Amino acid sequence: MKRTKNILVAWVGGLDIDKSTQGLTGPIHNTLQTNEYSHTYLLYNYAHSDKNTPAYVEWLQQQTKAKIHSQYIPLASPQDLGEIYLAADQLLSTISKEHPKAPVTLQITPGTPAMQAVWILLGKTKYPNVAFLQSSAEQGVHTANIPFEISAEYLQGESLATQQLKDLAQSSVPTHAAFDDIITNNAHMNMLKQRASVLALHNIPVLINGASGTGKELFATAIHNASPRKDKPLQVVNCGAIPKELIDSTLFGHKKGAFTGAVSDQQGVFEAANGGTLFLDEFGELPLDAQVRLLRVLQEGSLNRVGDSKLISVDVRIICATNKDLMKAISEGHFREDLFYRIAVGVINLPPIKDRSGDLTLLAKALLKQIEQQMGLTDSKLVGKKLSPKANNLILSHSWPGNVRELHSTLLRAYLWSQGKCISEQDLKEAMFSQQPNEADVLSHDLSEALDLQGMIDKVEEHYVRLAWDKTAGQKKKSAELLGLSSYQNYSNRLEKYGIK
Repeated sequence: MKRTKNILVAWVGGLDIDKSTQGLTGPIHNTLQTNEYSHTYLLYNYAHSDKNTPAYVEWLQQQTKAKIHSQYIPLASPQDLGEIYLAADQLLSTISKEHPKAPVTLQITPGTPAMQAVWILLGKTKYPNVAFLQSSAEQGVHTANIPFEISAEYLQGESLATQQLKDLAQSSVPTHAAFDDIITNNAHMNMLKQRASVLALHNIPVLINGASGTGKELFATAIHNASPRKDKPLQVVNCGAIPKELIDSTLFGHKKGAFTGAVSDQQGVFEAANGGTLFLDEFGELPLDAQVRLLRVLQEGSLNRVGDSKLISVDVRIICATNKDLMKAISEGHFREDLFYRIAVGVINLPPIKDRSGDLTLLAKALLKQIEQQMGLTDSKLVGKKLSPKANNLILSHSWPGNVRELHSTLLRAYLWSQGKCISEQDLKEAMFSQQPNEADVLSHDLSEALDLQGMIDKVEEHYVRLAWDKTAGQKKKSAELLGLSSYQNYSNRLEKYGIK
């Protein structure tokens, strides 16, 4: 039976050769032991005096059934992006011609950061069907998650500019400086900042989902400031704060005399944001009739002021934010599906801060400094305060349902009320609000504090025992059937338990 072709491609790294001389397994050998390949194509740039790569290739061939193909590439430097690009592109082009239908996998761990960057660039653009692998001592061989797409135009015989390749080498997706105000050490948040940096460059609508206080406006502002529209206006509108009768006037403007109180012509936020960005916060609060008119403006790029038939053309980039589940709102008939898909092109889903591991301590320190600066504190007793270890642990254990906004206000109160240079655990406890979950929602407890599980179960049981009693006018047999109890005696026992007569 003819063997299916499956191809592995990699640069030979120093770690591969060094480990093989010690009888250990490097990234390439580990990959060949983990997965089955028919051909392996290797590039290397070590001179014979530096590393004995041919001997390594010979040893590797003895360890695998895959046919090894190796090629020496005389690079001026292992960081020379132009030469690396040409060598890698030429190899992948040759493989695609010689094995047109064979799956190709790029092992991107071996080699320099420049080599890794070029693999990602080529695999995401010119050769989009390749797969990526990485290796580490902790995770072994695993699929590399490259959480972005690149679009690039290639001309015959030309390559991308060296500076573009350098940018890619320094960071897989460079995060624009406009996002520096979003403080995080969390990997997922950094990925979202990178994705938002990519979205900022393209004139597409963006929908930012997240609970209150997760930083939706920060992201919207950063996207605008990182975009080609950064020198144009950014208009911010809280859709939930506009009286229903003034929504059209606020968004689209009005003509003098269009309604009582319209004493002059007035432009709306669409016109004010012309050439720039319009940020619609609490987007899910717009009523259905306003959604219809908004959709028309987005589709046609023109509007009528209230009371005026004249069409006004507008060029506005839309960023929307909501803490609502819009898909659920669509299913319930409260939000238009066509408007949702018109807006939800670039989507950013922001997590609550309790899910941002590694960020709470960082955020708390940054907010304390921000409090000092914003309040202009100069009193030596107030400046330079820090959290005690127990206070910091309390921050880490709390769920912060109000997210950064709640954390900031809590720290502000604790900052002002505490004595001395240290904010104690007691200072913080007194500054925190103890929010009791709704007893009707047994799934609302987040376990940031201990709960009485049995007491909760008893309350639920008592509620439904009473409800069945009232619904059946005290008929025990029918009540037991409604509650799925095996006999009315079981129901009688519960009536006695809860004192229901």
